Amino acid sequence: MDKIALIADIHGNLTALKAVLADIKSRGITRIYCLGDIAIKGISPNEVTNLIRESCDVVVRGNCDHLLAHNCVIPLQKWTIEHMSKENVEWLGSLPMYHEFYLSGHLVRIFHASPLSLKHIFNPLHSNAESADYKNFEILNPLDMFKNTEFLGKSENDPIPDIVGYAHIHSPNMFRFKNKTLFNTGSVGLPIEIDNDEDDLELSHFSTISSYIILEGNLNSKKLSSYSINLIRLPYNLKDEIDKLEKSDIPDKDILLKNLSKAMS
Repeated sequence: MDKIALIADIHGNLTALKAVLADIKSRGITRIYCLGDIAIKGISPNEVTNLIRESCDVVVRGNCDHLLAHNCVIPLQKWTIEHMSKENVEWLGSLPMYHEFYLSGHLVRIFHASPLSLKHIFNPLHSNAESADYKNFEILNPLDMFKNTEFLGKSENDPIPDIVGYAHIHSPNMFRFKNKTLFNTGSVGLPIEIDNDEDDLELSHFSTISSYIILEGNLNSKKLSSYSINLIRLPYNLKDEIDKLEKSDIPDKDILLKNLSKAMS
């Protein structure tokens, strides 16, 4: 059977990316798909982008990738561009919005955030209705994540996916809904743990444990057979990344350091 590692939300964290890629290699997996948000928020945007380009068979565009190439306005974004090659920035802006393939007879579609836009958010763990950034972009119906939309260049005549993989919320999850399967890769560089109790959302914190997904099945086969979706969690050298961050001149460093220094295992 074929194995595919799906990674996402690296956010310029080279230490975490190297740890994840080493873990993938140790499992004998050579096919890697990336679901976007490669740079911004970390101190190694160019190195991370180079490594993703070298390592991944498929890369789709994340919201942060799109911002760097098309709408860079705030200091952190500008700093990131200044620390990247022009070629890498242009490459991020040219990435496709989705990728799909058959696995053991099931149509799998992967994208960064949603089939509606790079802004919309679906989070089965808690509501984002009170968020200033997402209150008008919250997806409530899981079936909306399987839609064929103009944003993806799809029409009602195109097949509906059986399995959808996405990223964006940095919190891994997986569930079945009306005979469909939806999973989230979590994040390599800025993993977040979210409590399921709405009253305890303030306890949500960044994590020392990176995450990614392994799909196993018969790739490009339309014949129904077995497949599996496995969530992988692994620690990385957080102290090393914090030490490098402290020595950098990246904007909003205090916020970034606070997030990483409060990360929990």
